[in-house]
Amino acid sequence: MGIFTRTPKSTPGIGDLQPFSDVLEKEDTRLSNEDGDHERFAHYVRKEKIVESAVTGKPVRALCGKKWVPSRDPEKFPICPICKKIFDGLKKE
Repeated sequence: MGIFTRTPKSTPGIGDLQPFSDVLEKEDTRLSNEDGDHERFAHYVRKEKIVESAVTGKPVRALCGKKWVPSRDPEKFPICPICKKIFDGLKKE
């Protein structure tokens, strides 16, 4: 069953439902819990965002673009090469 809208009729009834033709798009805001390449690295994130995430549970965004709620010890993982490259480029400016 799809999304329906009423057609303009004076007497509402079952026969006045028509398929809704507009396409609704929703941004995918799910967080990745898969063990992809991003999961194997420690990422660069602003310190205040890490603290905020610890308090509120809001996800953070790393320099490389990864978005997640930090929960692992970053000392146990190598540094994300993309984050490091971006960070090194920022230091030169």
